[in-house]
Amino acid sequence: MNEVFEELRAALHQVWNRRWLALAVAWGVCVLGWFVVAMIPNSYMSQARLYVQLDDVLSEQLDISGDGKQEMTRVRQTLASRVNLEKVIRGTRLGEDIATDSEMQGAIDGLTKAVTVKSEQENLFEIAATIGKGDLSDAENAKLSQEVVQSLIDIFREDNIAGNRGEVADTIVFLDQQLEDRKAELEAAEQRRLAFESQYPELIGGTGSVGNRLQTLQTEMRGVDADIAAAQSALAGISGQLSGTPRTITMPGMGGGGASGALAQAEAQLAGMRSRGLTDSHPDIQATERQIQLLRRQAAREGDGSMGAPNPAYSSLVAIRVERQANLQALQARKAALQSDISSLIAAQAQEPEVAAEANRISRDYEVLKSKYDELLKDREEMRLRGQVQTERSSLQFQVVDPPAVPRNPAAPNRPILLLGVLFAGLAAGAGTAFVIGQLQASFTTADKLERVLDLPVVGTISRSMTDIRRAQERKQFKQFAGGLAGLFGVCVILLAVEFIQVGSVA
Repeated sequence: MNEVFEELRAALHQVWNRRWLALAVAWGVCVLGWFVVAMIPNSYMSQARLYVQLDDVLSEQLDISGDGKQEMTRVRQTLASRVNLEKVIRGTRLGEDIATDSEMQGAIDGLTKAVTVKSEQENLFEIAATIGKGDLSDAENAKLSQEVVQSLIDIFREDNIAGNRGEVADTIVFLDQQLEDRKAELEAAEQRRLAFESQYPELIGGTGSVGNRLQTLQTEMRGVDADIAAAQSALAGISGQLSGTPRTITMPGMGGGGASGALAQAEAQLAGMRSRGLTDSHPDIQATERQIQLLRRQAAREGDGSMGAPNPAYSSLVAIRVERQANLQALQARKAALQSDISSLIAAQAQEPEVAAEANRISRDYEVLKSKYDELLKDREEMRLRGQVQTERSSLQFQVVDPPAVPRNPAAPNRPILLLGVLFAGLAAGAGTAFVIGQLQASFTTADKLERVLDLPVVGTISRSMTDIRRAQERKQFKQFAGGLAGLFGVCVILLAVEFIQVGSVA
């Protein structure tokens, strides 16, 4: 720690021994720096806040309001677009000395950096313009910044309120032209499609449509097969019931008929056994058949006395069997027709691949053109309705919350800070110069430093003694140095006062 204090004391001693050099350097740096600061023109910033609302009840009811976020993004981008900035330059003093396109591009680039658009909230925008031209006075720069912001507001109002109707009208005209072109192309595609379908009716719709029809027919074929199986099962069931039902029944008072009645019961039992799946080799079947043969001989011997009345159940079963046979025949005919259609479609795909590809291309082109035409027609109607809505009322509600005003104080540069910074920089430069020159000279300010550098013991030091005349000269030089340093601070204070007076005098 002692070494640090020794080094600091040595540095201060070196600077103090060369204080006049330090003061001269400080004056030179301060004068040069203050001149540079004085040459920097003042920049004045004018601000305005805008409230933009896109809430349109009628458009929302008609479902043509669009995306509000996209509209807000468009507002933020168009407020300070290059087209609008060029209009501002041509309408203000910024464009007085511009004669070429390159100069205009440079002016637009400079104004792009000077103009900022910020979105404080969703619908609240802040426009700020900072102008500082060296060939204009402070009052003219302040007035010009206000004119730039006001011009941007006027251009935005004109483009987004009055210009939207013209934009919608131009868009409708463009959509009408596109619809006419698409209509002609669609009619030509329809003629090609009709000519092809008349020549190849089995390939209507292209290979994609043929494939869909083939898949549909195969699905229908599987359904018909299931219906045929169900119809055959139902016909077999009704046939079994019919075989077990007697044709006649014995009525009271119609004669003996004992053998005939027994014969009918035996035949019914035989039919029931066979319906259960018993074969002819089964003992019960064989016994029942022998009983039936015996009863038939007895019935034949009895003669006409055994005749009975017709059985209504048997007649009803016969009618049901006829109906189910007709249903089965219809299903089989439908299956044959489906098989014929499937075979013709498969043959058309396999035998004429080039024709099938042409059918696919014609169908695809027609569908694409038709979808584009329908989409354009929908867009045209929506745009026409939007134009009618905007004619009655604008969906853009525009309000200037804070109008631009002529600024009274410059936004840049901060001259008081710069003037003080130059002062401290000059003092630091003078002290640094004196210290560096002292380091370059081979001298030692303390005995300890001499002993450390030479690595030799120092026997003693001789104190400095001055006469009264020398002390008087030292006091005079100190007063002169203090006066020079005070003059430096005084000039800085004067410059600060002049700056505040100039700022307060801007109209």
